[in-house]
Amino acid sequence: MGDRIEIAGYDPAWPREFAALGRTLREALGDVAVRIDHIGSTSVPGLAAKPVLDVQISVRSFEPLEAFKAPLEALGLVHRADNPELTKRYFREAPGSRRTHVHVRELGSFSQQLPLLFRDYLRAHPAAADEFASAKRRCAAEFGDERQKYVAAKEPYVWEILRQADTWAQSVGWRPGPSDA
Repeated sequence: MGDRIEIAGYDPAWPREFAALGRTLREALGDVAVRIDHIGSTSVPGLAAKPVLDVQISVRSFEPLEAFKAPLEALGLVHRADNPELTKRYFREAPGSRRTHVHVRELGSFSQQLPLLFRDYLRAHPAAADEFASAKRRCAAEFGDERQKYVAAKEPYVWEILRQADTWAQSVGWRPGPSDA
């Protein structure tokens, strides 16, 4: 058991909070970060979300790790070397700071493209975002004290959105827009 999962109504401060963090990250990382993007539910206008900023930093390569690890740690971010996802390097906020997840992924990889497509599809389809918010609220109501069960319960909704997003991407020739920071 940990913190109870709460789904908050959309907060217009989220993009401003990301913009400030994005500028700080861009300054610290320079050209090491090919892209710095606001991803996750807080990046979709109007979408209810856990109030956690998700940031994706796209790099050309995970090696050398210190090229991005040292600047991120200098900002107080904590490297989570035990993250089981091998397609990203993961950092969290400094203790006592605003909840932030920083996902470092390799530019052009499936895992880097997927959150951008998910975000852009929900931005372009507010009804789908509303349905997703309802699903998240139902999952949080049922499994709010059990994070892994909440994630598992939400997963079928995420994959259904991604299926729809792929169809949409093929029909419009989707490509990621410019970097957010």
